[in-house]
Amino acid sequence: QVQLAESGGGLVQAGDSLSISCAVSGRTLSGYAMAWFRQPPGKEREFVAAFSRTGSYTYYRDSVKGRFTISRDKDKSTLYLQMNSLKPEDAAIYYCAAGSGVITSEIKNQRAYASWGQGTQVTVSS
Repeated sequence: QVQLAESGGGLVQAGDSLSISCAVSGRTLSGYAMAWFRQPPGKEREFVAAFSRTGSYTYYRDSVKGRFTISRDKDKSTLYLQMNSLKPEDAAIYYCAAGSGVITSEIKNQRAYASWGQGTQVTVSS
């Protein structure tokens, strides 16, 4: 079983940058798709960014393309989300997720991911 733990959230101003992390333990991530989702206040959880199972491809929500970058370290034990030019609408609880057997057509579907972290709060003031 994969355990995930997010960290690095906080309060920033619009236009600022912030990097959040997800520490992975329990097993190797080889063969797992890894993703970031977020839940804005009063809204449903939504897809933000993801790595494919092979790690060869990345996917982004349209509204964060060019501003957010998903990455991971060489031993695949930590997932990152670098967020630049933050906007008030980026404020949310950010969750990392892991899933084995996630195919490309499901990469943005939260139901495809079996393991979730507890979330980290990102607040963006205008």
